[in-house]
Amino acid sequence: MDKLHEKFERLKSYLSEQGSVMIAYSSGVDSTFLLKTAHDLLGDKAVAVTARSCSFPERELEETVSFCRSEGIEQIIIDTNELEIEEFCKNPKDRCYHCKKNLFSIIADRAAERGIEHICEGSNLDDERDYRPGLRAVGELGVLSPLRYAGLTKQDIRTLSEELGLYTFDKPSFACLASRFVYGERITGEKLKMVEQAEEKLKSLGFKQLRVRVHGDMARIELMKEDIPRAASPEISEDIAAFFGKLGFSYTSLDLNGYRTGSMNKGII
Repeated sequence: MDKLHEKFERLKSYLSEQGSVMIAYSSGVDSTFLLKTAHDLLGDKAVAVTARSCSFPERELEETVSFCRSEGIEQIIIDTNELEIEEFCKNPKDRCYHCKKNLFSIIADRAAERGIEHICEGSNLDDERDYRPGLRAVGELGVLSPLRYAGLTKQDIRTLSEELGLYTFDKPSFACLASRFVYGERITGEKLKMVEQAEEKLKSLGFKQLRVRVHGDMARIELMKEDIPRAASPEISEDIAAFFGKLGFSYTSLDLNGYRTGSMNKGII
């Protein structure tokens, strides 16, 4: 057995030992793979939980519902409002810690009501190399991280997802919309909606892996480097600038460094 499948077997053994699990499910590559694996092993003792909130795009929520329905997985949708958390709105460098602590505390209550033994989240081994304050909340609340435990990287998960026939195997990476804001800039519901609509516009133009980062009244667009020439063409760039202007951005820029995960964490790690 090769190393990748040894990791997969380790994951399956670990999940099987847990008895019953509630999987924090966001429709991303990692959580979809984790949920599918857990459900294949534990059946109805593996339940999905998804938070409906202002920082989670409607498109992604719909994907979670569709996937759970197609796989016969029970899904619990909880309504959360991060804007009621002052440390979330103030957007300090550890914003994610405060948000995750609130979210997993709510999930823990739901799991307890159902008699479910463990909560699992989908961070992978690569996440340990980035600045992830949310992992501190995960540790404090005793939430399990099975993918990290098994030593699975993002590429490992994509490869295994393709083997399992999951549509997410090549899905672009996604993160909470709050991660688009420079630290210290106050987050509001209006600004989150601006980012969601801006990114939807770019997707409608055929761009896949992308981010719209917010610096005051400026939108900084990150795309894969091979997509930059098309985005910079007169017709496309004028369309983007006009749309972003209507959303309320005074300036729209195209980052020549291209897309990279965690770009807002530059200088922190």
